[in-house]
Amino acid sequence: MRLFAPNEVVAKSRFWYFLKKLRKVKKSAGEIVSLNELLEKKPLKVKNFGIWIRYDSRSGTHNMYKEYRELSRTAAVETLYQDMAARHRARFRSIHILKVAVVEKTEDVKRPYIKQLLTPKLKFPLPHRLPSSIGGKIFSTKRPATFY
Repeated sequence: MRLFAPNEVVAKSRFWYFLKKLRKVKKSAGEIVSLNELLEKKPLKVKNFGIWIRYDSRSGTHNMYKEYRELSRTAAVETLYQDMAARHRARFRSIHILKVAVVEKTEDVKRPYIKQLLTPKLKFPLPHRLPSSIGGKIFSTKRPATFY
């Protein structure tokens, strides 16, 4: 079972919570043998992650699919929690992560805010910059030209 939690205590608690729902196993009848942190195979490569969740809102239980562009699964899940808290006022305890998968093909990306980053030769122009020639001087006789 792959769980996302801020520390070991919360991870163990979530494990028993989900195990109780999946099988009729209580904490007194079972034992946690090991607890491992899984690291990313390629931590410097940007990947698109698809996350399926179920969360409880004030009006009911909802299923959701969200996409994030991050370096690792844990970063994508952290972004998910922040996003859900901002957009839906959903707390950590009310969000259940069902599945986290890497979206390999660009055709499989569904959300437009991720699709816009997949265009080839994407550039982010910086139109308002200070020239590096001023570098060492603190005071100058003329104003710097910041637009190119």
